[in-house]
Amino acid sequence: MYEVASYDVIVIGAGHAGCEAGLAAARLGARTLLCTISLENIAMMPCNPAIGGPGKSQLVRELDALGGQMGIVADETAIQMRMLNRGKGPAVHALRAQNDKNAYHRRMKQIVENEPRLDVKQLMVTDLLVEDGRVTGIKTELDEAYRAKAVVLATGTYLQGEILIGTHKYSGGPNGYRASLQLADSLREHGVELRRFKTGTPSRVDLRTLSLERMERQDGDRDFHTFSFLSERKDRNATCCWLTYTNAETHAIIRANLERAPLYAGLVHGVGARYCPSIEDKVVRFADKERHQLFIEPEGLETNEMYVQGMSTSLPMDVQYAFLRTIPGLEHVEIMRPAYAIEYECLDPLQLTAGLRYKKCDGLFSAGQANGTSGYEEAAAQGFIAGINAAHYVLGKEPFTLTRAQAYIGTLIDDLVTKGTNEPYRMMTSRSEYRLLLRQDNADLRLTPLGRTLGLVSDERWARYEAKRAAVEEGHRKLSETMLTPTAETNAYLTSLGSAALKTGTTAAQLLRRPEISYRDIAHLLGWDDPGIDVREELSVSTKYEGYITKQQERIRRQQKMETTQLADDLPYDTLRGISIEARQKLQQIKPATLGQASRVSGVSPADITVLMIYLEQQRRQGVNYDA
Repeated sequence: MYEVASYDVIVIGAGHAGCEAGLAAARLGARTLLCTISLENIAMMPCNPAIGGPGKSQLVRELDALGGQMGIVADETAIQMRMLNRGKGPAVHALRAQNDKNAYHRRMKQIVENEPRLDVKQLMVTDLLVEDGRVTGIKTELDEAYRAKAVVLATGTYLQGEILIGTHKYSGGPNGYRASLQLADSLREHGVELRRFKTGTPSRVDLRTLSLERMERQDGDRDFHTFSFLSERKDRNATCCWLTYTNAETHAIIRANLERAPLYAGLVHGVGARYCPSIEDKVVRFADKERHQLFIEPEGLETNEMYVQGMSTSLPMDVQYAFLRTIPGLEHVEIMRPAYAIEYECLDPLQLTAGLRYKKCDGLFSAGQANGTSGYEEAAAQGFIAGINAAHYVLGKEPFTLTRAQAYIGTLIDDLVTKGTNEPYRMMTSRSEYRLLLRQDNADLRLTPLGRTLGLVSDERWARYEAKRAAVEEGHRKLSETMLTPTAETNAYLTSLGSAALKTGTTAAQLLRRPEISYRDIAHLLGWDDPGIDVREELSVSTKYEGYITKQQERIRRQQKMETTQLADDLPYDTLRGISIEARQKLQQIKPATLGQASRVSGVSPADITVLMIYLEQQRRQGVNYDA
């Protein structure tokens, strides 16, 4: 075995998790190696080339506020942007961008290749090197050894990946790349528990063979949006998407060929994603639905490949052609890349700490789809946290974690390491109990100070944060201190907006709480300068929803004591009386870091937590330090 080099941190995999992990570790001062099966799949988008959506845009904004990279590159390569859920409350507003797939890959590749202290190499990693319970590096298929003090697994769907199309099944990773066949066995040898999951992707079809006039045009928003708080607001709508639907004939063809689908033929052994089912699964599970919507979306500005969103399948090619050609606008479609399913190995995330460190091997971290999640955004968020903590481990610093009350990223990781997942995990706004506080628009105000403390927030970003914070504070002061009286001019303006006239004096803040009144209306009425859309949005939401926000903040304060009550790793759960057998087993397995985390473990009841609290108090009185 030839020893090539030594690093502080090695990241295995250069997808969205791997890129964020490598950049974060290097930017914190760790000499880092980012290795990938192919340099051409760095930050590849093997499924839809899109960033954001409900729950996911919150992750991207938070990642950006902390100093991550995804939001910046998403803005640079967006070819269409839309704000989803605008008819609902601000807690669920979600920005979504259609990106140029190749441009995103090229830009992120350029960034990681030019980052100081970060080396990028094309390597097939076959073995994890471990000595005395501590990771020491990696071995490649060419018998090379790279030494490291910490290793981050960001292997995506490549571990023992298998592609399924009809009865055809062969070894492979996404988009026809090689699978990683040996590394999974090495992980098992070192005690890592793996499970098998499944995901899939629709076919890519030739734009020239589509009848776009038979579909509904889906244009981007006229408002200018950004994922990154550093990006300038400008029109990013270089193209459009299209909407069409399946029909009874489509469904009949699928039902007639179900026995040829790997899922129904017994060829699939992995667990698929509940929230992204295949079209054959939709037809069976939602048999009462007369049609399912499909979005035809461009893969880029310099290609004819169009992505058929909503039609993931692993049916054989003749069936794919048959049902696609029943859809309005696709009657003469030609497939450029077939749809397929992919099975792969991933970790049980219950083996990880809140800092994404593997509990049974010092220096080993894991992130992304390797932890059983789905989605680029979930992967990037985990990669960022894993990269930070790998660097902190090497540098002798405390782990960095986020709570559920601080960020969607905290919710994502807490769900994984506390509750686990039996299927590919997808972030949704409903998973956060504090979603009104954790909006995408205020991610910078919430998290930029943490990123600055970490050392990942630039002077430029910090200056923008301070300017916005000061503007918001000044805006709230003016709203609360400025009085409006029921003059004829004021009441005439309010009446023109469909709002009731004033009968007594009121503050500008009280007036802004009216649903039909916007901050712009207040500013127009009082002759105030426009502070900009970001400040306007923050002032409007925080004023209109002040009562609800206060209730959520109070809920967080009540929960805080449990979240700050630390639990020692050696707490003897298996001997505690009064706690259910299931709770003992789960607590012993997971070893929660805090009482709050223990309360969220599946199978642990409120009664179990009460018994645990009594035990901790008894031990404290006896001088035993189990809660510190």
